[in-house]
Amino acid sequence: MMEYWNHIYEHFDPVAFKLGIFQVHWYGIMYVLALLVGIAAAKWIVKKDNLPVSQAMLDNYIIWIEIGVILGARLGYILFYDPNTIWYLTHPWQIFNPFHDGKFIGIRGMSFHGALLGFLIASTLFSKKYRINQWFMLDIAALAIPAGYVFGRIGNFFNQELYGRVTDVPWGIYVDGVLRHPSQLYEAVLEGPVIFLLLYLYRKRKKFHGELISLYLILYGISRFLAEFFRQPDPQLGFVCCGWMTRGQEFCLFMIALGIGLYLYFSKYGERVKS
Repeated sequence: MMEYWNHIYEHFDPVAFKLGIFQVHWYGIMYVLALLVGIAAAKWIVKKDNLPVSQAMLDNYIIWIEIGVILGARLGYILFYDPNTIWYLTHPWQIFNPFHDGKFIGIRGMSFHGALLGFLIASTLFSKKYRINQWFMLDIAALAIPAGYVFGRIGNFFNQELYGRVTDVPWGIYVDGVLRHPSQLYEAVLEGPVIFLLLYLYRKRKKFHGELISLYLILYGISRFLAEFFRQPDPQLGFVCCGWMTRGQEFCLFMIALGIGLYLYFSKYGERVKS
């Protein structure tokens, strides 16, 4: 059984099914599932805790932030990770082009940190337009994101990408004949269920708006920073600092600092939660 697991990539087809010339990958299915689960979690929390936001307002908010997430994730990858940044910036119509040499390959290359930036920008614009407390809405999102995010990382695993560093652990996965950590699954657990459970259990103790999203930034930053020690650095970048730090870890340090800064700020100046 373990041997089958070690060689699972040799038995697994990342394409779930085909529709004519279009190939539907498990990666895409997992990302759709992540979106649906995240939306369902947000609606469930609003209903369960009887939060003062209408379903219509929540649905509208979800549309706004999804646009921000998609744009931010793709543009973030182009700017932070892709070696062809200049080419894309001079050929912007290619950024979301799912075809290559006449073949449909889908849109590849998404950045979580870019998605986070797009998400925050979209949330800010939405809150200004509809005059609703942005940090109240972001606290709802802080619970919804990790609930769905686990499926995104499982999608990375199914797509045989973002694989781990070389290892000799018995649960490793062979990638091109080399045994590696299934780091995508480490991230799926740490960045998904673990963070969701911690924030879910804490949510009733929330003292001010913005507290949960601040804690999410800190927890995600720590989880991703640790998981990166098991993940193979991006081949086009390698280690970018100190001979051991990856680009993802650099961004995680910024996330942790931002989360701590927001927490301290809102604990002093933020709108208090009514008992």
